[in-house]
Amino acid sequence: MPDDSPFAGLPTHFLIPGHGRGHTAHHTDYMAAEIGSVTLSPQGAVVAGEFVELKVVFTAGRFGMDDTGSLRLCTRQVSDLARPQFKDPKAANYTTAEASNGAILELAFDPKLAMRPWSRTLTISVKRGFLSPGDTITIRLGDQRQGGPGLRMQTYTEEPFRLLALADVFATCNWALLENQPSLRVVPGAPATHVALLPTQRRPGEAFDLCLRADDKWGNPTPELSGRFRLRPSAPVAGLPETIDWPAGRRALRIEGLTAAADPRLTIDWLAEDGMLLATSTPLRLAQAELLPYWADLHGQSGETVGTGTAQQLATYARDAAFVDAMCHQGNDFQITGEFWASLNRTTAEFDQKGRFVFFPGYEWSGNTALGGDRNVLYPEEGRPIRRSCHALVEDLSDADMDALDARALHAALRADGRPTLCIPHVGGRYANLFYAHDPMLERQVEVHSDWGTFDWLLEDAFAVGARVGVTAGSDGHKGRQGASHPGASQFGSYGGLTCLLATELSRPALFDALRRRHHYATTSATRVLLSVGVTLATPADQHIDDPVLGGAPVGRTASAMMGDILTGVSDAEALFSAELSAAGPIERIELRNRTELLETIRPYAPAELGRRIRVLWEGSEYRGRGRETFWEGDVSLAGNGWSAVSPINRWNQDKRFAVSADKVDFQAVTTGGFGGFEAMLDDASAGTLRIATGLVNAEIDVASIGFEEKVFEAGGLGRRIRVLRLPDVNPHHSFSFERRVALKPDADNALYLRATLEGGAVVWSSPIYLIK
Repeated sequence: MPDDSPFAGLPTHFLIPGHGRGHTAHHTDYMAAEIGSVTLSPQGAVVAGEFVELKVVFTAGRFGMDDTGSLRLCTRQVSDLARPQFKDPKAANYTTAEASNGAILELAFDPKLAMRPWSRTLTISVKRGFLSPGDTITIRLGDQRQGGPGLRMQTYTEEPFRLLALADVFATCNWALLENQPSLRVVPGAPATHVALLPTQRRPGEAFDLCLRADDKWGNPTPELSGRFRLRPSAPVAGLPETIDWPAGRRALRIEGLTAAADPRLTIDWLAEDGMLLATSTPLRLAQAELLPYWADLHGQSGETVGTGTAQQLATYARDAAFVDAMCHQGNDFQITGEFWASLNRTTAEFDQKGRFVFFPGYEWSGNTALGGDRNVLYPEEGRPIRRSCHALVEDLSDADMDALDARALHAALRADGRPTLCIPHVGGRYANLFYAHDPMLERQVEVHSDWGTFDWLLEDAFAVGARVGVTAGSDGHKGRQGASHPGASQFGSYGGLTCLLATELSRPALFDALRRRHHYATTSATRVLLSVGVTLATPADQHIDDPVLGGAPVGRTASAMMGDILTGVSDAEALFSAELSAAGPIERIELRNRTELLETIRPYAPAELGRRIRVLWEGSEYRGRGRETFWEGDVSLAGNGWSAVSPINRWNQDKRFAVSADKVDFQAVTTGGFGGFEAMLDDASAGTLRIATGLVNAEIDVASIGFEEKVFEAGGLGRRIRVLRLPDVNPHHSFSFERRVALKPDADNALYLRATLEGGAVVWSSPIYLIK
């Protein structure tokens, strides 16, 4: 492509595969400069998620446009720009097209018509007539002329946001990329939530940082914050200013070099100058410990593949806005060119800084489900090869002999390399098929949550194939927000997760060792909690780092184990399981599990503490693969009683209806394995009837019967159900610890772990402790 092309100066990932490289199967360069031109208004900036009218004008060039010719406007696959509609001029997203000469046009939209990453395609076809040179087609995305609100802009920021404009003026179905491609800036909106983060645990006297940011309603850190703010610690903190003046234009702020004495639960309030509380920080424990918690998002990708922005921008966001300690870029292998792989290795080396930020090199092996499904390959150093699942979107085939076309071939190639590597099965567009392949040396964890949803069943699959794995969570985010990955309004139904790595220090070797030993836990919604889990035996047993099926010798004998440990030769009939959980918000429940068996549901409150507060929750997915979304629509009504303080839970997509009246909640929602819902405070604790009316569940419940044990209404699919439960009016239990004696299975692995649910909607998993008889 010549230097004056519409995409000059951009990395090659912004180009259309096959365009400008001698290929004409998808797009043509033929006389592109004379095909026509396109303009976009407004110019400048629009606010993410707001309603706008985008006017695109195509002016026909030397050839005009023939009968049945067409124009295409494409956006990137990950964009959640609202889907245009062509029927209701007063409704949102109404889109029109008009030819200056009166030619009859037809509009159609297909979310997967063109080649990724530019797959969302609006096609404007000439159905009757033709265009002469100089004639125009005016497209209004979000036509507001008849009273419609406009088009809902994509919910995440992007500079520049591009519309890819192509024209088929010869009616040959061979589209030319037009010059002067339309673009604008998508910027954050006004502050809607405030975030204050402290590290989860540090040693007394050890320096730590307070990290602050404000997000708009779609989760974008916003620079629209100004003025003076107050900081109020729960205990003395050396180096903490009483007030701060927010720097103009800053989207986030880090206050460094703070220290404090021992404290089981230090928090810092962020207040407006008038004293209004904006946020209370996550709690920090200051206590001696060999291993400290470091937060990581090991799964996301940038615009060099199917995401947005560059890898450098993604890392900057993770470090300076999401405030995570570590990350890994996991681009789809079939889109990673040799050039980008080399560039990505330079980027990981540049950002990796011991004690400050860890950036692991890696890639997503994106094989078809039948051949093993998605795996994240993570390396502890640069300079390692990429073993692609295929070259589907990489035209240079010079290294195709390095491909690993199925998961078994991938495992064999990674083992033959002889150097430390991790391979993490996960659920994305494809899901990891552990029944096809599992390698106990490489696969030491599975990812149970991401933007795509919540997938306890993948851990259960691991148990079924005999794997001894820990749990991770990440974002698999495509919107440039790694580490704090709001799903926006797209098909992704969940806020991305995080993995907490328990390590001696913040460095690649220490964090990689924590992964190797499975010393980590996982959370949803980028939630940060302090979690400690252990097992005590009466009789010491052999301790292993590697899965003992590999034949290695134990590293020692011990009567105690932490999350992720594997003990063999266990002779005891029971084990003492202990756990402590400390969170920023109240704890709803903790489930103690042994493999797939729920041993006990532990609540930090007693039945006598239940009050007038109830919750209605919907959850689950359609099935494992693409199209797993479950769409909930209906209402929950209350007769013979009233309610107040009705608020949604895990309502990330603001496009989905949530209307509250005196006796009804009318809602739309989508779940992909996780849960959403609402809570309400009843006027009377026991009066009346609750009625649920949806396409999947219809039920009538006597309010007085809603008690300590939840009511469950199954709806088929994969864990798809509606649950109704009662809570105390106020739950003060932000921290909770317990011990339980657990009978051990004599003839199978014992995999003891907890799954906790917080009232705010987050879920926490500990990596299992494996006790093998």
